[in-house]
Amino acid sequence: MNSSLLPFVWFLAILCLIPLALWLLKRTPMGGSLNPQGQMRVVAQLPLSPNQKLLTVEVGQGEHRRWLVLGVTAQQISTLHELPPQAEAPGRGGINSTGGPGDSGNSFAQMLGKRLRGGSNDGAQDAS
Repeated sequence: MNSSLLPFVWFLAILCLIPLALWLLKRTPMGGSLNPQGQMRVVAQLPLSPNQKLLTVEVGQGEHRRWLVLGVTAQQISTLHELPPQAEAPGRGGINSTGGPGDSGNSFAQMLGKRLRGGSNDGAQDAS
């Protein structure tokens, strides 16, 4: 092989190995820490204004699971409260639980919204 062509061949070989190495890393236990899939999910969200919302997020797994109530604005995310995971009603939960006016029953987002607005919370107990 021509000596001036050898560096170019090595360059192409290294370029081809980078995606292969990343693909392999993604499928190893060491790469699992880079992708926290299953470690966090949005339980409920309550839009307060176009740039503000309340989110209830479940973090952790197993015995270490926690629900965090987060206040989200365009500038920051603040942890408002931390509580143990609650049982969700069948057919509810996930990112589409917005506690809209058509929902029957009291979702966590609805109860929290009522409490923040100063309304009564029928059947709810103090979390603090």
